[in-house]
This record gives sequence, C-alpha cells and structure tokens, in this order.
Amino acid sequence: MPSALPLADPAPADGLLPLSVTDDAATRNLGIYVHVPFCRVRCGYCDFNTYTSEELRGAKRSDYAGQAIEEVALASHVLEASGLPERAATTVFFGGGTPTLLPVTDLAEMLAAIVVAWGLAPGAEVTTEANPDSVDRDYLFALKAAGFTRVSFGMQSAVPHVLATLERTHDPARIPLVVAWAREAGLRVSLDLIYGTPGESLADWSASIDAVLAENPDHVSAYALIIEDGTKLARQIRRGEVAEPSDDVQADMYELLDAKLAAAGYEWYEVSNWARTAGDRSRHNLAYWQGHDWWGIGPGAHSHVGGVRWWNVKHPAAYADRILAGLSPAAGRETLDAETRRVERVLLLTRIREGLRIDELEPAGRVAVAGLIADELVNATAALRGSVELTLRGRLLADAVVRRLLEA
Repeated sequence: MPSALPLADPAPADGLLPLSVTDDAATRNLGIYVHVPFCRVRCGYCDFNTYTSEELRGAKRSDYAGQAIEEVALASHVLEASGLPERAATTVFFGGGTPTLLPVTDLAEMLAAIVVAWGLAPGAEVTTEANPDSVDRDYLFALKAAGFTRVSFGMQSAVPHVLATLERTHDPARIPLVVAWAREAGLRVSLDLIYGTPGESLADWSASIDAVLAENPDHVSAYALIIEDGTKLARQIRRGEVAEPSDDVQADMYELLDAKLAAAGYEWYEVSNWARTAGDRSRHNLAYWQGHDWWGIGPGAHSHVGGVRWWNVKHPAAYADRILAGLSPAAGRETLDAETRRVERVLLLTRIREGLRIDELEPAGRVAVAGLIADELVNATAALRGSVELTLRGRLLADAVVRRLLEA
C-alpha cells in the first residue's frame, strides 16, 4: 500500500488559507493537478497513492469525476475567499494512477469544470498520463476534442523482461501505435522511462533509448528506479529473489541516456527531463521547481499556494466522505517559514538548467559553489588535454560557467 502521509498541522474544515498567501500572488502562475488514483494492477515497485478495484473498499470509480468536480468548486471558492487574485490556469495535469482508466467523458467533464472555475490562460498546457494499453485511437482523438494538448505515455522500457520485472502490462510493440495515434490527433507526446530495474543490462537500456528515439517524441522523462519500503519489489530484494539496483550502473545509464538524447537534438532542462525544443518542456512540472502555486485535486493530492502546503486524505472512500459532507478533503498542512522556503528554493531551482543565481546563496554557499566550479574546471581542462570524456556534472557546470561569463 502507499506510504503514510507526513505529519503536520490540522487543516481547517473550510480549507481557507492564511492572509500570507496573497503576498506577491500576482507574480505566481496557477496550475491544477488532478490525481486519478486507479490502476488495473499494482506494479511491484509502485509506492504511489493508487488503488486497484479490490482495494477501493467503499469507493466507486464511477463516482470519482463528480467528487473531483466538487473539489474544483471548493478550490475556486477557497482561493477567492482567501483574497487571492483571479488567475487563469496556465497548466493542468491529470496524473495517477492511470487517468485513462476512466471514460474519456469523465476526464472531459473534470477539465470543463476547471475551465469554468478559473479559465485557461492562452496557450495553456493540458496533459494526461496514460498507459499504452489504456487508450486507443478514438480515446486520443476525444482527449484532443476535450481540450487536452499533451499526453505522457508510461513506456518505462522497450525490453519485455524488464517490463515483466516491473509488472507493466503493455506490449512494447504498442508504443509506435499509440504515439502515431496521438500525433494524428494533434497531441504532443512525452515518453516516460525507468532505468536501473533489477536484471536490466546497459544493452537493455540502450535498446530502450533507441526505441524512444525511433518515435521522435516531443519530450522524454527518465527516472531511476527507487526501491520504496513496503513495496513488493522491496520484499523481493530483501528475500534475495532479485538483485538490488546498482547506483553505479544507474549512473552509467543516466550518462548514456543524456549522451544519446543530446546527439539526437534533445535539450536537458531538468534532472530527469529532456525536450525537443524549449516549447516542448513540461511547464506543469517546471512550475513545481520554480515555486508557483498549484492545487491538487483528489485523494492524497498535494497542493502549494504562497508558502502553504497541504495534502488530502488518501483513501478514495475517505475522500468521498469529506467531499459529500461539504468539507475540505485536506488531512494536514504546513506553513513554511522564510528559512525553509529559502532552502527549498535552492534545492528546487538547482534541479533545472537555468539553475539559481549564485548571489542568492548565503556567503558560505557562494564560497562552496565557487570552489566546486573551480575543481570541475580544472578537471575539465585536464580531461580535454588528455582527450578523456568529461563527466556529466563537469560538462553541465562548465557550460553554466561559460554562459554566466557570456552574460556578464
């Protein structure tokens, strides 16, 4: 089952936010995340807040869209009553779980409710995640007609034995089909990968990268497999049934991916994400790293507005009870103090290509970064003289230094 929610302060039943959230609110974008917590099967590595039919216990998948729409109405009221300015949503992201297990009409109705509540900014990005075996051509065309602009397919691997270890249900041969249908419908396409699966060789991983490049997606995400406590895969590793992923092998896989994507014309812009062009970046995910506001709809969904962070009750039945009672589904929240916000800003902005201005760091931090860059430049020079390939970290840091010098 998914991990426990963090400990924090109680959340008010009406969901109202403190006055502090209005500070500089007009400078922040508003994104909406919709969590659809349903999966056909539970993958052995997954620790997300998702539920198969057998795990729902008192909740119905068919009722979910209506409940989410009720939270949209609550969110609209809370943001207005808390004194925040009117802002159209710049991004909407349906994640899960598998949003496309729901009828496409449900996704369309939830998106329509978001449009009624806030409107969409010009050029807004509207994404849904999908498993390759959860959509067909008609479904993808209906998504486009409903206002979706982008689909993110959970490909994970192109190698059957790797998919089997991950307990993914789709056939790799389906990837070209769904990508072609999405493009025909007019949707931008992202392909998601996982690397470091037990038993996955560097050759396996290279084959998956080549399969991605053959589809020429607009965007690629790749995440190192993390073994989460309480998952089936963690138990298998503890019993010695499968090998634990190697950090060194995962590092090799990351560098291979980055090199192949760069050679194919993709731009690295965030630790785990690459895009064909700047316009193909996931603006919704970037908003998380850049500290904008987002409201998370659904069981276990997290939200952040102006330094206040909260999360909903996890189980769909508990969520439904709160919504039907007219109460906020929030289980807890925290108001971040200035130091916490500063530290989080450093951690989050250093994930993305544009990074953080060095002069935003405290003096000790500036000295530490200067020393790190100096070391990397020395290593880079030595490597170039010896015709040795630069480390990925060295290349990125050297590139950042050069760009800063050019901008000075």
